[in-house]
Amino acid sequence: MGSFSITHWLILLVVVVVIFGTSKLRNAGKDLGGAVKGFKEAVKDENTEHAKKQVVLDHDGNAHTEERPTTKVDDKHNV
Repeated sequence: MGSFSITHWLILLVVVVVIFGTSKLRNAGKDLGGAVKGFKEAVKDENTEHAKKQVVLDHDGNAHTEERPTTKVDDKHNV
C-alpha cells in the first residue's frame, strides 16, 4: 500500500467527474471558496474588535493603546 501514482489520481478524477458532473463540482468549488472567504473576514473582524478593546483612556481623556512589556526568554536556560 504505497502512495498513489499520477495515473491513479487521473482515474479517480475521471470517476468523480462522471459521478458528480462538472456543474456540481463547480458549485461545490464556489461554496468552498465562499466559506473560506467568510472565515477570513470573520477572523479579520475579530482581530479588529480585539484591537479596539486594547485602547485605553489616560487621565487627560486621550486615547492610547495599552502596551504590554515584552520579555525575551532564553530557551537555553529554561530547563
